[in-house]
Amino acid sequence: MPAAVMAQDAPPADTAAAAPAGQTAALRSFTPDYFDRFAPRTALDMVQQIPGFSIAEGEDRRGLGQGGSNVLINGERFSGKSNDVVSELGRIGAGNVIRIELIDGATLNLPGLTGQVVNIVSKIDSLTGQFRWSPRVRFRRTDPQYLDGEVSISGKAGQIAYTLSLSNVSFRNGNAGTERVLDGNGNVTDRRYEELYVNGDQPRIAAGVKYTGNSGQIGNLNLSFERPWVRITEDSDGEVVRDRDYLETEKEYNYEIGGDYLFPLGGGNLKLIGLRRFEHSPFFTRVVLDFEDRRPSEGNSLATVIDETETIARAEYGWKAGAADWQFSLEGAINTLDTSADLQLLDAAGAFQPVPLPGSDAVVEEKRAEIGLSYGHPLSPRLTLQTSLGAEYSQIMQSGAGGLTRSFIRPKGFVSLAWKPTKKLDLSLRLQRDVGQLNFFDFVASADLGAENQNSGNPELVPQQSWNVDFQATQNLGALGSINAKAFVNFVEDIVDQVPIGATGEAPGNIESATIWGFSIDSTFKMDVIGWTGVRFDIDYTYRKSSLPDPLTGIRRRISGDLIHEFSAELRYDIPGGDWAVGGNYFDFSQADEVRLSQLAEFPIAGGDLGFYVENKNVRGLTVRLGLSNIIGTNEAFRRTFYVDRRTGPVAFIEDRSRFFGPVVRLNINGSF
Repeated sequence: MPAAVMAQDAPPADTAAAAPAGQTAALRSFTPDYFDRFAPRTALDMVQQIPGFSIAEGEDRRGLGQGGSNVLINGERFSGKSNDVVSELGRIGAGNVIRIELIDGATLNLPGLTGQVVNIVSKIDSLTGQFRWSPRVRFRRTDPQYLDGEVSISGKAGQIAYTLSLSNVSFRNGNAGTERVLDGNGNVTDRRYEELYVNGDQPRIAAGVKYTGNSGQIGNLNLSFERPWVRITEDSDGEVVRDRDYLETEKEYNYEIGGDYLFPLGGGNLKLIGLRRFEHSPFFTRVVLDFEDRRPSEGNSLATVIDETETIARAEYGWKAGAADWQFSLEGAINTLDTSADLQLLDAAGAFQPVPLPGSDAVVEEKRAEIGLSYGHPLSPRLTLQTSLGAEYSQIMQSGAGGLTRSFIRPKGFVSLAWKPTKKLDLSLRLQRDVGQLNFFDFVASADLGAENQNSGNPELVPQQSWNVDFQATQNLGALGSINAKAFVNFVEDIVDQVPIGATGEAPGNIESATIWGFSIDSTFKMDVIGWTGVRFDIDYTYRKSSLPDPLTGIRRRISGDLIHEFSAELRYDIPGGDWAVGGNYFDFSQADEVRLSQLAEFPIAGGDLGFYVENKNVRGLTVRLGLSNIIGTNEAFRRTFYVDRRTGPVAFIEDRSRFFGPVVRLNINGSF
C-alpha cells in the first residue's frame, strides 16, 4: 500500500503528499483546517467539500469483487453493500479526521480502483457522538416529514473501536393535477383530477466493530437491520368515464452481516471477507374502478411475497515482489430469490376472486465462483500499471413452470494506467471486461397494477457482458479549485431490455448488443483568488447516450428509461468573519422513454429544481440550515401511449398528465456530543 495511505504525519493542507520513489503521490491531501470555513460535523461533510470530487458507490456490483466505492477509510474498503460507505462517513466525527487524501486508484494495491479515490485517515481516542434531524414540509396536502434523522456514537476500548447508529430515512411525498385522456385521433375523451400520496419510513439500526492487533491484524464486523414501510394511495376522479382508487403497501424487513479479517501470512497478507444479506418483502396492490354510467365496478388485487438472499465468501492474498504488488483472489456466492403471488379480480357481485398468474411462483438461484490474479507495478515515478486476469463460473437454476438449469464460464479482467505528466494533472485509462448483475425478479412472471402492464416469466435470461473503456483527467487548479473530467464507452453483449415472449407476452430479456457512451465533469471554483472571499461554485454535468436495436421495429433507440443528462450547480457564500453562509442550487435531468411492446411512457419535464438556503454554523453549538427548493414550481409531467396491439399498430388512447407539488421547505440540524 502506498505511503500516501499509510503515513502517520499529515502534510500541509491542500498539498501533494510525499511518497517514495517509484510510487505515485496523493493527488492532494487535506488537513482539517482546510474545511474550517464549512464547520463540518462529520467526515461526510468534509468529503463533500473536496474540490471536483463526487462519491461513487459500488452497491450494485456483482458480488464483492474488485473496485466498489471510491472511498477508503484508513486505507481499507468498507465490507458492506446495503450498509454503505456514505452512511459510515456520516458517523465519523470531523474531530476524529487526521486528514483526507485524494489519490489515483490505479496507484493503490487495491485491484479494481481507478480514477480519483479519497482515503479518510481517522482515529478514535474517546467516546463521541453525532446527530442529525432533517424535517421537511411540502406546499401540498402531504403530511409533514418529522422523523428523518440519525444519531450515532463512536468509541474505543483497548484494541476495539466501535460505532452504533440509529437512523430513519423518512418521506412524505405527493402531487396533484389534471390528466387528460385522448383517443387515437387526439380527441379528449375524459379529464381526471388526481391526487397522489407516497408515505414511508426506513428505520435502521447499524453497528460496526473494528479490531486492530499488535502484529498487523485488522478485523471489521458490520451489522445492520432495517424495517422499512411504504404506503401509496392515488385517487383519480374522472369527469366522463370512471373514478379510480389505487392502494399499494409494503412492510419489509432486511438485515446484512458483513465482515473481514486481515492478517500477515507467509510474506504477504491474507484477507478473508464474508457477507450475508436477506430481504423479506410483502407487497400488496389494489385497484378499483367505479364508472360514471353505473356499470358494475371493476378491480383487481395482487399480493406478492419476495424473499431475497445473498451469501458471499471471498479470500484475497496480497504480497510484494520488489516494486510490484500482487494479489490472488477467490470468491464464491449463492444468490436466491423466492417469490409467490396471489392475483384476484373483482366479480360482478363486488367480491375478489382468485385467478391464475402463470409463472409467478418460482425460486431462482445462482451459484457463482470467481478467481482472479492482479498485478500492479510503477513503470516510472509518474506512470503506474495495474492489471487483473480472472474468470467466473455461474450456474443459474429456476424452479416452477419452464424452469431451467444453465451454466456459464465468463472471462473477466482489466488493464489500467495512471499517469501524472505534471504536478497538477493526473490521467488514468482503463480497459475492462465486465460481467453484469442480473435482477432475478426478471425471471418470473409479474404484474404491475398501477402501470397496467404484465411481464411473462423469462427463464432464458443471461448476465450481460461488456468491454468498458474509461478515461479520467483531473486538473488541480490550486487555490482556484479543481476540474475532474471522465469519459467512457461500453460495448455490451446480451443487454437486458424489454423483449417479446411468445405471440402476445413480453418481459425483460437479452438483446444481442448495445453501445453506451458518455462523459461527466465535476468542477469546483473558489473565488477567493479573485477577491470574492468565501464564494465557491460547484458545477457537475453528466451526459449519457445508449443505442440498441428495438426488438419490435429493428430501429435503433436508447435503452428503455436510461439517463440522458444530469446537471447540478451550487453557489455558496461563507460570509467572512462570522458563522453565516448562504447559497443557491439548481438541479435538472432527463431520461429516455420507457419502452414496452404495447406502451410508450415519456417524461417531458421542463425546467428543474431551483432552491436557496441560509446556514448558521454555530447556533448554541449546532449547525442549522433552512432551505427552500422547487421555487420555480417545476411539475411532474408524464405521458403514456397505449396501443391496440403492438407499438407498431394503431394508438388506443393516451394519458397526458401534469401534477403540481409546489415548493419544499427543509430544515437540517446537525450537532456533535
